Amino acid sequence: MKLNTIKLQHFRKHDNLEFSPSGGITLVYGPNGTGKSNILEAIHFCALARGMNNAPDRECMNFAADHFLLQGFFESDLEVACDIQVSYSPREGKRISLNKSDLPRFSDLIGVVPCVTFSPLELPVVNGPPGERRRFVDSALCQISRTYLERLQQYRRILQQRNALLSKAAYEPHYKQSIHLWTEHLAEAAAAVMTDRLHFLEEFSVAVDEVFSLMGIGETPSISYRSSLGMSGDLAGFDVIKDFIFSRFSDINEQEIQRKQTLIGPHRDDFLFEIDGKEVKRYASQGQMRTFLIALKIALQKYIFSKKSEAPVFLLDDIFSELDDIRVEKVLEVIHESGQAIITSTSKKNIDFLDEVALHTLLNS
Repeated sequence: MKLNTIKLQHFRKHDNLEFSPSGGITLVYGPNGTGKSNILEAIHFCALARGMNNAPDRECMNFAADHFLLQGFFESDLEVACDIQVSYSPREGKRISLNKSDLPRFSDLIGVVPCVTFSPLELPVVNGPPGERRRFVDSALCQISRTYLERLQQYRRILQQRNALLSKAAYEPHYKQSIHLWTEHLAEAAAAVMTDRLHFLEEFSVAVDEVFSLMGIGETPSISYRSSLGMSGDLAGFDVIKDFIFSRFSDINEQEIQRKQTLIGPHRDDFLFEIDGKEVKRYASQGQMRTFLIALKIALQKYIFSKKSEAPVFLLDDIFSELDDIRVEKVLEVIHESGQAIITSTSKKNIDFLDEVALHTLLNS
């Protein structure tokens, strides 16, 4: 997949901007605060129906504007055109169209344009709370599997219903009879989500190992599932996981009623990132954390390509400020000729295989 052209109207700092990157690596450079990252965010909107850092849609409008409009013109690796339009106004809300047909659900856009991002603001994926790592894994899986997206949505709906019953049962005991039925549904939905996640980690870990090797880091990474169920690592398979989950729910039923919430399940699970057997979050240096995150993103780009036979658009924001020159060179070597990549920087780099574009030339064109 590659982006041919994107047009921004009243989006962030840009009143009217058109950008056409090359099919390789394009470097957009310019001073801080001039809107380089806004271009990446606009591309991310067209691919995943939201901004890179989950900012409210309203905040993405240009100052004093009453709407924004994004038009992205993509082309698949099989040369099939894919035109996406995203608009937002406080009055009409967000609207998304694909090849001029409105999408009834924003989630229908997920996976159409595979997209992988790197931003310094994403470092919490490595050193932050479990929710950041769950979001990383779920976002990756949703881009390659419509089935997983639907299973995750179903799990969240059942979880919401069960939590509502637990809250009522704390004051009105007759609601306890209904909890058992929803627990059965939740155990089944949870097992489906966990089975997919475990299978993903098994394959994705191989891709991460390969990227570490290609980058010549000289360290051994590992990723494992840290379950809230107290589930041992050798449990695998849908039926085994489902039965184990249901058993655990029975054990903590009264505790959940007292707490008025579901205390175990995929929504509370975590993923353990390690380098040479030591937890990255606790023991890695800042440089190791940044390198680990970049390796995760490069591995994800390669993994999505292996599953969809479609190279994701790769968006890397301010990557040069995060790494020393040697690691930057390694990163660029790995992503070179791996599909389209768009990078932002405060300065020109004069590297042979980079197509470099000064932001001021875009603003003045």
